[in-house]
Amino acid sequence: MKRLRLIVMLAVVASLFSCHTKQEEIQNHMTYRDLGSTGLKVSEVSIGCGAFGKMDTAQARAFMDVAIDSGVNYIDIYDANPTVRGNIGYALEGRRDKMIIQGHIGSYWNAETEQYERTRDVEKAKKGFADMLSLLHTDYIEVGMVHIIDDMADWDTIQDSPFMEYVKQLKSEGKIQHIGVSSHNAAVALAAAKSGLFEVIMFSLNPAFDRIASDANAWDPESYKNMLPGIDPVRVELYDYCAQHNIAITAMKVFASGGGRLLSAEKSPMGKVFTPSQCIAYALAKPCVATAVCGASNIEELLSDLAYLSATEEERNFSAVLNESTVSGDGECTYCNHCSPCPAGIDIAKVNELLDQANQAGKVSPELQKQYDALPHHASECVQCGACETRCPFEVPIRERMLEAAKVFGK
Repeated sequence: MKRLRLIVMLAVVASLFSCHTKQEEIQNHMTYRDLGSTGLKVSEVSIGCGAFGKMDTAQARAFMDVAIDSGVNYIDIYDANPTVRGNIGYALEGRRDKMIIQGHIGSYWNAETEQYERTRDVEKAKKGFADMLSLLHTDYIEVGMVHIIDDMADWDTIQDSPFMEYVKQLKSEGKIQHIGVSSHNAAVALAAAKSGLFEVIMFSLNPAFDRIASDANAWDPESYKNMLPGIDPVRVELYDYCAQHNIAITAMKVFASGGGRLLSAEKSPMGKVFTPSQCIAYALAKPCVATAVCGASNIEELLSDLAYLSATEEERNFSAVLNESTVSGDGECTYCNHCSPCPAGIDIAKVNELLDQANQAGKVSPELQKQYDALPHHASECVQCGACETRCPFEVPIRERMLEAAKVFGK
């Protein structure tokens, strides 16, 4: 028995030493991005709240220690479970200023059924929000998210509703500093971005979801059977609009749903396995993305996610995996910018994106022409050197496309 206890103790010490060593490797590598127009600077890698429902207070504190010591300063709290919120409040005690909180309005804990509810009932929303502030031991949160709008009917209903007025009231009272919204639906997220109501959008973003038609259900494995060769056009428009209008996207589901499908050889809908660093790099490659919210369930997973910070460019490179996947999209531009730099200064990815939008619409709209004209360099300036094609992981005939773009847009 004594020998068994000694073995267990040694295993625990070894595990803690391993975690400490990994943490030392990633410290001082965190970089920070603007959270859109909010004026806040957020860590490129951030954390979700899922782990805190499976921990006691001591474990929650230790998890938060690793996150904060590694430079993480952003957390998403969607779960209304009092255990989750209470553990986070305890973990942040005495250092509330170290973490920017993205909390969800309309996430409610039903004490009778002991279950979470997504609600638009103002009284429930008020109670849920008050509980959140109380359990987090704070009198405000930085970003108040309208909790999950996933269909256009819900979006149409909520815009001028008492619920939305309540959210605006919270901002006027200083209980939230900025208004955001969470969605898994690209069309809804785009409509929300264009409404002017939101500074931050929490959106599900990963290589698999980007290849699913925007009207498909990303939670249904059947939706992966007809994956697109390139990024869904609605998602392209969403990312482009947010980048142009300085609206931040906080990326969720960066490893795909279902326990991180993209990390599993058995579950990956792409036919290839990605590493956490590659998934995070994919999300952060979008100029509109401020942070990748990673749903680690324990310290080991957190350290695995944070390994992105000290990863080499080769370790972050996701294009090779995309190229080898069953939906590689050879010949289709994914606007990844691996073709850069262009000796003529052309933004090749942007020209390709605008050309694709024109081809899909069957015409050049005034808005597309305006965007194209505003580019500092145009396709007609291409010197046909072909250097871009040697770097493209998807075998896109870039020189041909530049000739086509010059003809379509007139220069």
